[in-house]
Parts: sequence; structure tokens; C-alpha cells
Amino acid sequence: MSKLISSNLKNVFFILLGNTIYALAIVVFILPSNLITGGTTGLALLFYNLFGLPINIFVSIFNIAMFGLGAFVLGRKFILTTLISTFYYPFILTVLQKIPQIQNITTDYMLSAIYAGIMIGMSIGIVIRAGASTGGMDIPPLVLYKKFRIPVSVSMYAFDFSILMSQMLFANKEQVLYGIILVLIYTSVLDKVLIMGESKTQVKIISDKYNDINAMILEELDRGSTLMHSETGYHRKDAMVILTVISNRELSKLNQLVSSIDSDAFMIVNRISEVRGRGFSLDKVHS
Repeated sequence: MSKLISSNLKNVFFILLGNTIYALAIVVFILPSNLITGGTTGLALLFYNLFGLPINIFVSIFNIAMFGLGAFVLGRKFILTTLISTFYYPFILTVLQKIPQIQNITTDYMLSAIYAGIMIGMSIGIVIRAGASTGGMDIPPLVLYKKFRIPVSVSMYAFDFSILMSQMLFANKEQVLYGIILVLIYTSVLDKVLIMGESKTQVKIISDKYNDINAMILEELDRGSTLMHSETGYHRKDAMVILTVISNRELSKLNQLVSSIDSDAFMIVNRISEVRGRGFSLDKVHS
């Protein structure tokens, strides 16, 4: 129970942190430079200019609709964690807007687009990794990921790019171009944040001493392995391939241990983005 409480408090902390960084990016870089963005705000501007629908009314209706969609598809935990963002974000945004020292740091469009993109990408990534959302247009990409496994950053970029392009009907064309740079940066940063700490190393080892190497992986590294039958291409001999997944920092140790057993061993090393199972998303058998 205490572990569950600790995990929930940790998630709440990161949700608050992510929303604070997001609000800081808006106050410090977006508002002073009058940059346009995608998301709910950009969509609200489009409807205001085309149909005269007030921005605050559109945002309220759209956020409620997206919240309902997220609750239906993503579950009860999503409701509770996203409620935190829904109420905390406007609060911290108001607080930061009252601090003149952090405003007007720069009005350069390019600097604002770069730094805002980095901060927004980090903030959304932090909130999503905590199992929540900042609401609005952040929710459809999460739904698409759950249903169709479309990467969050890809669908978010597609939505935001479409919204930005639609604003060319009424906005300054140069602002739209800077807005596209902003979207490109924060979707790239978001993608990096979402896989941060998740990437692992997959290693395939071919050796006549596969039994000794396999035992070493199990005992010395406490990692699982899979033995696969193969056939050499030239001599057409039966051979065994050891497949294992290790953390990135264990690669050097594995190299040394394999070399000590068989200096002629053939190793293929690949970086992979995510691993689920014992020793990674589950605790190791041996600590």
C-alpha cells in the first residue's frame, strides 16, 4: 500500500512539474513574441475567425468533449490525473503572468520558438509519462496510440501542423512559419522524453561456447536469454545464437565477459526503444 501511495504522489509531482514548465513556456516565450501554436488554442482561433465563436466558449466545450473521450477510452486513472492538469494549469499560468521578472526575456521569434518548443515538448512528455494529459488536443494522440499504436509525437505533429496551416487563412504568414518550427521542435523533444530511460540494448551472440556464455549471462548479469537454432551461410553448419537484452551500461561488461570465454565470438548489437518483462518492467528474480 505504501508503495502505491508513493507511486501516486510521484505521478502527481510530475504532473504538476510538467504543467508548470508548460505555463512557463507560454508566459516567457509564447505570449511576449505573439507566436501562434497548434493545439486547442490554435483550433479556437480558427473557429473564432471563421465562425465568430468566442475563444473561451470553444475551449470550454472542446476540453469537456476531449475529457469525455479520454475518460471513455483511457479509463478512470486518466480522469483523476487529467483533472489535476485541468485545474492546476490555469492557476499556475495566472501566477506566472503576475511575475514581471520572467517576462520579455526576448521577443526574437526564432529564440522564442526554439526555447518554447524545448520546454513544451519536455512538459507534455513529463505529464504523459506520469499517466496524465494536459487536456485538450493532447488527448486524441493518446487515444490513437492506445487504439492503433500510432506514436504520440507523430499524431500530435499531424494535428498541430494541420491547425497551423489552417491559420494561414487569417494570420501573418511569417508567424505561421515560426509556428511550424515550434511544432517541429516540441514534437521531436516529446518523442525523446517519452522514450528517455526506456531504451535498452539487444545482443545476439554466435559462438561454439554458447553454453558457457549463456550460463554467464544468467548468473553474472542476471538477465534472461533465448537460444535460437541457426545455420551458417558458408559451411552450412548448425549453430546456436544467444539472444539477450541488457541495459545500456551493461554492454561493456558483457563484452568483457564474452571475450574472456571466447575471443572469436560474433556479436550483433542493436539499440531498442522499449522492453517489457522480468528485469525491466518487472523486478529481477535476483537482486
